[in-house]
Amino acid sequence: MTVLDITKYFGPTTGGIRTYLLEKARYVARRPGLRQVVVVPAGRDEVRDEGGTRWYHLRSPRIPLDRRYRFLLRARRVSKIVEAERPDLIEVGSPFLVPLLARHANRRLRAPMVWFFHTNYPAIIAPPGRTHRWPVARLGELAWRRVVQTSRAFRATLVAADSVAHELETRGVEGVERVTLGVDLDGFHPRRRAWRSETRARLCLPGGRLALFTGRLAREKQLDVLVEAWRTVGPLAQATLVLVGDGREPALAEDDRRWVRRLPYLSDRGLLADLLAAADLYVAPGPAETFGLSALEAMACGTPVLSVDAGGAADRVRASGAGALYPPGDPAGLARIALQLFQADLEALGRVARAWAERHHGWDTAFDRIFEVYQQILHRA
Repeated sequence: MTVLDITKYFGPTTGGIRTYLLEKARYVARRPGLRQVVVVPAGRDEVRDEGGTRWYHLRSPRIPLDRRYRFLLRARRVSKIVEAERPDLIEVGSPFLVPLLARHANRRLRAPMVWFFHTNYPAIIAPPGRTHRWPVARLGELAWRRVVQTSRAFRATLVAADSVAHELETRGVEGVERVTLGVDLDGFHPRRRAWRSETRARLCLPGGRLALFTGRLAREKQLDVLVEAWRTVGPLAQATLVLVGDGREPALAEDDRRWVRRLPYLSDRGLLADLLAAADLYVAPGPAETFGLSALEAMACGTPVLSVDAGGAADRVRASGAGALYPPGDPAGLARIALQLFQADLEALGRVARAWAERHHGWDTAFDRIFEVYQQILHRA
């Protein structure tokens, strides 16, 4: 089976979708009957083969408002790739223009196509838990209509969180397939907690209690709610919050900087795992997450999770019992639950988190299910 993956969400400092594609390539490399073709935007044209995967990097312009990402507009080039590679199935991992581009490129081959719903853009436009003025609420409804319309071009829509799958089905999306994502259980491991002091010293972080967020510093992550809550949590719990990633830093007053620190994007996955293991608590404040891969990586390191009660990260916490949830858009609620967690046995919760990750979220388990869905779709074709 040859699967072609196409997405615009791939770059040197991007997150979960990049990890998904790289892990998928490793899975394919260990299975001679599988082959993968990946089409992503880049700064220059490049084609390379690694294991069972051929990577097409297509020179593309940056997106002005978020320069970590690039447009993928090379319709003629993508069409030639599809015609040359003749995939059995095409997976689209982006909304908006990329589904249209994939349909155009596939017009002759007519291979079955699936859409992996990696980005819950209606929830980004109109986040749950907040009251929205009419224009924003209307834009959110129009976005959901667009999601339903886009899904009709695909044999199935893959979703990695039950709550998001339920929302899609409620909105009228047909052919929803529940899958999951995984974590590198060897790389993200509680043994790294043994050198917590060394990791904190290396990154110039203080001793004492440490809470952590890693990911894009973007509006939809609701870091403003987290920072506001930490004005209470920091002094009362004597806990430092560390924000790790690229993007626009939330507004910090001078007094905030005592309890809130900032680190840049960590490209070294080993160092990231060390940092996740060095934290006492991971915070997942984004209500639009379609899975919450960073939260799962923290759980695999034995670090419990405090998540907003919406989106994919909340599903992980609710199912595992390895943390707690707070109401969306509620700084006071976040502060109250965080303070309760800091009084709990975080080490015990961390052991629960690791056990859950081991049972349910190895990458082989995740991709076994995804390729099972592919096979089912091909048999129906």
